[in-house]
Amino acid sequence: MPAKGKHRRPKSQRFARSIAVAGTGGAALALPFMGATGAHAATSQSVSEKAVQSLPVSQKSAEKTAAKKDAAKTSTVRVYSVRAGDYLSKIADEQNVSGGWKKLYADNRSAIGDDPSLIHPGLKLSIGKKARTSTTKTDSSASSSSSKAKKTQKAESKSSSKSTAATQSSAATSSSGYTLPVTGATIGTGYRVAGSMWSSGYHTGVDFVVPTGTSLKAVAAGTVVSAGWGGAYGNQVVIKLNDGYYAQYAHLSQLSVSAGQTVTEGQQIGLSGATGNVTGPHLHFEIRTTPDYGSDVDPVAYLRSKGVAVG
Repeated sequence: MPAKGKHRRPKSQRFARSIAVAGTGGAALALPFMGATGAHAATSQSVSEKAVQSLPVSQKSAEKTAAKKDAAKTSTVRVYSVRAGDYLSKIADEQNVSGGWKKLYADNRSAIGDDPSLIHPGLKLSIGKKARTSTTKTDSSASSSSSKAKKTQKAESKSSSKSTAATQSSAATSSSGYTLPVTGATIGTGYRVAGSMWSSGYHTGVDFVVPTGTSLKAVAAGTVVSAGWGGAYGNQVVIKLNDGYYAQYAHLSQLSVSAGQTVTEGQQIGLSGATGNVTGPHLHFEIRTTPDYGSDVDPVAYLRSKGVAVG
């Protein structure tokens, strides 16, 4: 019997009963607890493993989707770098531009400018349906390319100037600031030679016989008014000389200057070639009173009047 006035704590009875149950159940009751814990742990582990395994799959799926989008963009938009002898209609035909050269020009007008015939090697053109939306990138790329081209031209100009200075005594130059358009060349077809092959009925300039790739020089200081495709003249450069006359160089294989650029006497403006309506490589050279066809004067007489020996 318990002592009078003292009470047993219910907690002890519950604890004893719990111990008894554990004692009567033995390991048998321990097994369900272990099994339940194991099952719960297995379930958690399985879910965790599945989550971890599913993560790379999601990433791969996202990467594939991104790759497809990039491929789609690449397939619809391309960048074409203009090469020597190119003109818009030729590029449009070769690149299968829907809408022809007019569409190509419309998509790249900000890079080309107001005259679609004035394109130069190295100019970047966007080709594709999304060409308009990528104008900013194309323009910046074209601007960067143009900047690099100008730096290259300056380097070439310095090199050309040094070379010219070293050979001026033997290259028929004068102290008046004028020189021949090409060094060491002979004249093939002279000025005003009659012939049905010319729309005017006569030859409007003189042809210097030179192989493709020969360096062509500005006969005097001036400003380039046009540089690009000139139809029957092929790739051409027209320079307004400081005395007000205009010098035209035709059938070039490569242009070294662009419209608006100032040039000095003897500076390289391009390389000779056989573009346009020709039978072989040569330089067609004209002196004009305006930049337009039909205002020609005798180029040989003009150069001689400036103290330059020709022929």
